[in-house]
Amino acid sequence: MTKDPYTKFAEFIARKKLKMTPQRRRILEVFLSEEGHVTSEELYQKVKREYDGIGQATVYRTLKLLADSGLAKAVEFGDGALRYEILYGQSHHDHLICECCGINVEVVDPSIERLQEEVARRHGFKLTAHKLYLYGICPDCQKKASGNG
Repeated sequence: MTKDPYTKFAEFIARKKLKMTPQRRRILEVFLSEEGHVTSEELYQKVKREYDGIGQATVYRTLKLLADSGLAKAVEFGDGALRYEILYGQSHHDHLICECCGINVEVVDPSIERLQEEVARRHGFKLTAHKLYLYGICPDCQKKASGNG
């Protein structure tokens, strides 16, 4: 039976000899309600709106704990900002990233997955993890660049 994210996080931080504080719980709640990718600053702003007593360092440290616990994953899209996405209950996916506006699209393509596994096998590797970021220009930015938007 799979544990819910709150139980999983509480057990993880207990193993680290930490406590599930109201602040950590609120940060977890807000993070789990997010769709897509969030920076520590963006999460801090959202948490602060409802829980004014939380400091930015608390949000940053809690995001790191969430990543260490396996509930979140840190991702970088090449713009210098570290973002976090929910890992709990999510399947593997890759990303398409617009170099103009920064929008990112999560994609799953079984043929790409098979190709990556085949390339690894050909070189004698057993894959344990991978990230694939494809960079380009999104349809909206293409329209704007051509003067049609």
